[in-house]
Amino acid sequence: MTLAKVQGLIATGGRPPIGETLGFQLVDAGEGWAAFEGVPGPEHFNPMGIVHGGYAATLLDSACGIAVVTQLADDQAMTTLELKTSYLKAMTGKTGKVRAEGHVISIGRRVAYVEAKLTDAEGRILATATSTLLVIQQ
Repeated sequence: MTLAKVQGLIATGGRPPIGETLGFQLVDAGEGWAAFEGVPGPEHFNPMGIVHGGYAATLLDSACGIAVVTQLADDQAMTTLELKTSYLKAMTGKTGKVRAEGHVISIGRRVAYVEAKLTDAEGRILATATSTLLVIQQ
């Protein structure tokens, strides 16, 4: 998948299968970056009534992965090797729309490094992530 294919996915609704499950979608991408948006709801709550950290991690992982995909050739793919997520502010039912945006820091023949942040509608940072991804020749 290349940047053109990523932009084609956006044009047709931008919802990967995991986005169907968790209610988020790919909304924008360019060379070396990608953004997903979603609105966490009660179905994403942990037993304490706060949005589960996995929701944030999934959006951040998705943004990191597709950011790398925008720089791959047609005969390449990627997979996450490592994701480190830091949670800075809890999400609740009142948080509203959130945006995860990932940016490639470095990409080589076998490994890519990406940083991402998750923000609310006012631009407050809710979580950050760094990711190491394996570039695979198909």
